[in-house]
Parts: sequence; C-alpha cells; structure tokens
Amino acid sequence: MKAILLAGGNGSRLYPLNQISSKQLQAVFDKPMIYYPITVLIAAGVREFCLISTPHDLPRFRQLLSDGGRWGISIEYREQPHPEGIAQAFLIAADFVVGDNVVLMLGDNIFSGGDDFPRAMAEFHGGATIFAYHVKDPERYGVVEFDRDGKALSIEEKPAKPKSGYAIPGIYIYDNQVLEIARSIKPSSRGELEITDVNREYLRADQLRVHRLSRGFAWLDAGTSTALQEASAYIEAIERRQGVKIGCPEEAALVRGFLTLKQFEALLEGMPNCEYRDYLVSVAAETRRLGGFK
Repeated sequence: MKAILLAGGNGSRLYPLNQISSKQLQAVFDKPMIYYPITVLIAAGVREFCLISTPHDLPRFRQLLSDGGRWGISIEYREQPHPEGIAQAFLIAADFVVGDNVVLMLGDNIFSGGDDFPRAMAEFHGGATIFAYHVKDPERYGVVEFDRDGKALSIEEKPAKPKSGYAIPGIYIYDNQVLEIARSIKPSSRGELEITDVNREYLRADQLRVHRLSRGFAWLDAGTSTALQEASAYIEAIERRQGVKIGCPEEAALVRGFLTLKQFEALLEGMPNCEYRDYLVSVAAETRRLGGFK
C-alpha cells in the first residue's frame, strides 16, 4: 500500500504563524507537525510516500525529509499550485498510485493511541475504508451515520442537524478505483473536489466500510492557533507521563523493521546533542538490552 500526504493549503486560520512556514511544518511540542502522520503510516507498514504541498513550501519539506531514506522509506513530491479540495490529491498523484491501494492522510491530523490503523490496513481487501471518531461538535465535520455492523448509511458534509456524533477524521484508505472516481466527480459549490463525494461513490456501490476508532484513541486537528497549542500541551503531557515519544519516525522505523539497530545507531551519530537525540539513544540502549533487532 502507498500513502499520499496532503500538506497543502495556505493555513490562513494560523495567521500570522502561516507567514513563517507551512501549517504542517509548525511545531507540535518538540516535532514538526508532519512527523506525526508519517509516524502513524510507518507504524502501519507503509514505505512509499508522496507528499503534496504548495510550490512555495515543497523546498522546505524536501529540506526536512529528503527522500525518506534515513527512515527506510521513500518520499516523492508533487506540487499543488492551487488548493481545490482533498480529492484533488488523487489527480495530482495519479502516476504515483498507479495500480496500488492507497491511504490518503491529511498532514495536519494528529493521532495517538491504539492499533486501529495498522489493523485496518492489514485487513483491507478493496473498496474503501474510512474512520469514525466521536466528537461533541459533529456539525464542524463530515459526519457518518452507520448501522451496528459498521456499514455506512449516509455521509454528510458539515450538516446543520447531524445524524450521528461521529466525525470522519483525515485518513482514508482506497483501492485503485479512487483514481477514476476522483476524475469523475464535479466541484462542489465551494469550487472543490470533495472527499465526501468520493466516499459517497463507494457507499453507492456498497463498497464503503466504516471503522470506529477505539476508546482512548485521540484525534487532534491542529488547524488553528488554539488547537495547535492544545495539541502541543497534550503531546507534552502524554510523553512526560509515559516516557515514550509520539510522532517519532525514527523509532517507528526501528520497531517496524525498516531500520536495523545498526542503521538506527548510525542515524544518531549525525544528530546534534538535544533532548530528541537523548530519547533515541535510550531507545537504542533498551533495544540492545532486550536483544532485539540486529
């Protein structure tokens, strides 16, 4: 399975922070925001990535992430000159997806806890899988109504009267039909290619599965200055209590087997002395002590 990371847009709700850098390059506690979705996807076993961003911001992503080789993955880059909806990602990255299944993840979504995504990807055999997360303000999101078996009954975009309290977070899994569907849908009244319309096509074909995220799972949308600060405070609190970092692609690559312990330790040699490196040194020491990964 391949992954598309959509990290475009102008991040206007973060003004004036968006004048400094892309929303997805802003700090969430001690790491760039884009580290969090990359870590989730590495943990789920994804090795091939395509990152989509603006022509202005792509050089900064390249500088930060390079080709992904240091984490045992590959990253390609595509330009999104003008943001025209989430589903536009499939038009931009069509040659990357080719004949494979694909997971699309928004670069400003932060997830923590559980093994829902690795399980969903391992169990994926075609059609589409989306996720449902209970929120107190569903009218702000795409909302899914489903039966007890997890079968979707309807999907609405920011409804005035939501039919459920379950919002659809920014991660979606599709088979290769998504390319044809994305080409066939028309722009909405907002002038955008809506991901909700893609999901509705799968729903009409009875090929849409809804996976309700487990209790204890956290979804943070860091699209505003307040949400960004709240996300940083949450990540800091969890990391301090548990002593384990969230959104650490180096560790995820080691655990997943994308890096050997020797490669992991070599990676640390190129890092400056800092708290982040100190944590990774402790991960290496613990791994060696337990006799894991060569």
